[in-house]
Amino acid sequence: METTSEDNQEQSQDKKGCFECCIKCLGGVPYASLVATILCFSGVALFCGCGHVALTGTVTILENHFSKITSDHAMLTDVVQLMQYVIYGIASFFFLYGIILLAEGFYTTSAVKELHSEFKTTICGRCISGLFVFLTYILGVAWLGVFGFSAVPVFLFYNMWSTCAAMKSQMANLTSVDSICVDVRQYGIIPWNATPGKACGSTLSYICDSNEFYLSYHLYIVACAGAGATVIALIHFLMILAANWAYLKDASHMHAYQDIKLKEERELHDIQSRSKECLNSYS
Repeated sequence: METTSEDNQEQSQDKKGCFECCIKCLGGVPYASLVATILCFSGVALFCGCGHVALTGTVTILENHFSKITSDHAMLTDVVQLMQYVIYGIASFFFLYGIILLAEGFYTTSAVKELHSEFKTTICGRCISGLFVFLTYILGVAWLGVFGFSAVPVFLFYNMWSTCAAMKSQMANLTSVDSICVDVRQYGIIPWNATPGKACGSTLSYICDSNEFYLSYHLYIVACAGAGATVIALIHFLMILAANWAYLKDASHMHAYQDIKLKEERELHDIQSRSKECLNSYS
């Protein structure tokens, strides 16, 4: 009976130890950095994936309906290919950068959790945290520009879609359908000498009903939303990094204060012990 009770007590202690270990591990997880990392990965994935496919669909629409001569849109094709390569670079960079920021979040969380222990932050660690704050701020401003730029194709496709919707409305019966046109040359996408350069009437209606137009339009919307999510994630990261940097700075000041206090207490203890020895020698 005593052996059974001892075994049960050991099992309960083991379970309690595992539970406390799990709670300690969960307490060291930087949940804010984790949420920001997931949001950043999701936004970059949506922007890069949807943007890549939408650019390909846009070139197909232009080649088939607006610029049938290859030399007229050769520059546009090169620009689209360059943007697609840039998208590959953006995806790779932010995959690594998100992991680095998450690791930095684990580091600073551990530093703050062990503020009153023997763990001490270094000047190099604080400098790296400050560097991440600056770099994330620059990337946030850059992604604001990307977000605004990604709204441009959404605006262009929306204009074309609204024109097609106007053709199908009752107001279109009052005028000739063939007089309703969309000229993409006015947006600077293709040169003015491109032929035909515009689509009218049934051709325009056919473009709006095509799978390339429908897919590209909605993919541009999702890509714009992904860019907005990335901006939000970087702002979130910026707040986290600024707070962590402040915590590390306060931790370094606290450790310096504790070291000075401990040194003074030792000096005071030495002085007291020496005075006692002097008194004892006189007595």
